[in-house]
Amino acid sequence: MSNLVFSLNATFPVFLLMIFGFILNKIGFIDEKTASWMNKFVFKIALPVLVFEDLADQDFRGTWNGKFVLFCFLVTITSIGVISLFSVLCVKDKGKRGEFIQGAYRSSAALLGLAFIHNIYGDASTGMGPLMILGSVPLYNIFAVIILIFTAEEESNCKSELIKKTAVGIAKNPIIIGIIIGLIWSIFRIPRPALFVNFTDNIARLATPLGLISMGASFEVKKALNEIKPALVATFIKLIVLVGIFMPIAVKMGFKGEQIVAILIMLGSSTTVSCYIMAKNMGHEGVLSSSIVMMTTFACSFTLTFWLFILRSFGII
Repeated sequence: MSNLVFSLNATFPVFLLMIFGFILNKIGFIDEKTASWMNKFVFKIALPVLVFEDLADQDFRGTWNGKFVLFCFLVTITSIGVISLFSVLCVKDKGKRGEFIQGAYRSSAALLGLAFIHNIYGDASTGMGPLMILGSVPLYNIFAVIILIFTAEEESNCKSELIKKTAVGIAKNPIIIGIIIGLIWSIFRIPRPALFVNFTDNIARLATPLGLISMGASFEVKKALNEIKPALVATFIKLIVLVGIFMPIAVKMGFKGEQIVAILIMLGSSTTVSCYIMAKNMGHEGVLSSSIVMMTTFACSFTLTFWLFILRSFGII
């Protein structure tokens, strides 16, 4: 019961923010133009600052675990590849295929992961959360740009032009830029004055609530119902299949405790709201993305509790 309450406290407020945005739209407080502006602000400013904050103060030198980072890296690549192949069979509409792929693999590693690990281990945390983010989040965003460009409805017929567009998209992606700057800040231990810390903290705090409210405000029930089947499939993959496949491998490789919890977040937490924000800002409709985010956010409270119960029962955490 305590695990269920903990998981609900971690995820249900996120779900409520989406509902809040939906209600604000229905009563005319947030219109489509306002929601669009909020999306752009979160995508170009708040989210990059958030991932910068997550990485800039981490001591990667002191907590480095190459085996763990490599595992997160390889699992992420494998997941993306397998889901991409499966999507060809599951989603016939090319424009929605990109949303399905990223919705099925992109976890709330930066938004939910660190808080989740800290709530379980407190001050005894050994830094596995940031290492998991380092091994997965850059790949999440790089492949999301590639996938969304290659599955866009208005894809270029010229292969060289498409490759150039993809490379430019990766280089100019605000979230990837935030990750790179955060890593540089951490590696070279660049000091951050209190004034700068307070400024970036305040901006970073806007990312999650604004992103979720704008997504809720843009949510269209009728369109979402038309995407119910692929959204359910993506949710099942995100919360059940990935954990069921890769967690036994992680245990077999000797990962325990905080490492396993970090891997659980990477594999089985809800789909990040940045999926929707990135899809909308890269020319996709975003309906399927928002459906997957809402479903995984609501369901992961229960699935994470189930996985925690299993792992604790076997003495792994």
